[in-house]
Amino acid sequence: MKFTKMHGCGNDYVYVNCFKETIENPNEAAKFVSDRHFGIGSDGMICIHPSDKADFRMAMYNSDGTEGAMCGNGVRCIAKYVYDYGLTDKTTITIETKGGIKELDLTVEDGKVTWVNVDMEAPVLDADKIPVIYDEENKVIDKPVLVDDREYRITCVSMGNPHGVVFVDSVDDLDIEKLGPMFENHPMFPDRVNTEFIQVVDDHTIKMRVWERGAGETLACGTGACASAYASYLNKKTGKKVLVHLLGGDLQIEYDEEKHTIFMKGPATKVFDGEIDL
Repeated sequence: MKFTKMHGCGNDYVYVNCFKETIENPNEAAKFVSDRHFGIGSDGMICIHPSDKADFRMAMYNSDGTEGAMCGNGVRCIAKYVYDYGLTDKTTITIETKGGIKELDLTVEDGKVTWVNVDMEAPVLDADKIPVIYDEENKVIDKPVLVDDREYRITCVSMGNPHGVVFVDSVDDLDIEKLGPMFENHPMFPDRVNTEFIQVVDDHTIKMRVWERGAGETLACGTGACASAYASYLNKKTGKKVLVHLLGGDLQIEYDEEKHTIFMKGPATKVFDGEIDL
């Protein structure tokens, strides 16, 4: 199988052009290629398919083999791949995901995509659509949750996949290896959850660490950055435009209140091409 290793702010995936390649069992393949000792090493595998609804279709698999709905860093890298490898010459494209169809604007320099701005569509707060179970609440905004015998405040948002945003005093002192799985598998989340731990720097800047369901801590999460920026705005901690500092780099997130949509701008980077026997 031929592949390309790419990353967005350190959130790395193995990308496969399924216009040319056929993968019989993508769930197992994702587990194998993601292994950082015996495989290629990545947060998962993303397959690029034809689509009858958009220019391309994304199929995303986590490092544990489970299929995800959407990946903001991953969808930016697809945009770079399809342009740089000549699958399209358009600088505005659409990509079908399990979290909806996304429109992307490409910044091209010297014939290569460097930055991608993504219309991530409307954030969802309806509890049954995230999904999250919290008493009779239809929206979970700044609600208490008990984890490891400590009360945290959580805001739940779907960006095509479920997110729980938790504000903390410092992300640097966080024992995320312990807390992450506790949030991910908390009974209030029937499909598990991506958990963003957020430190507010000022009214337009936040720091974020993320524990992704099925992958553990990653260096970045695009949908998580969008959910966190929106949660920060909802809780009156920031304005509508936020710079999100992640372990792997920065993302620019802006909530357009008039359109009720979130825009995410960030880099996409190729690491290398390769071939591996499955």
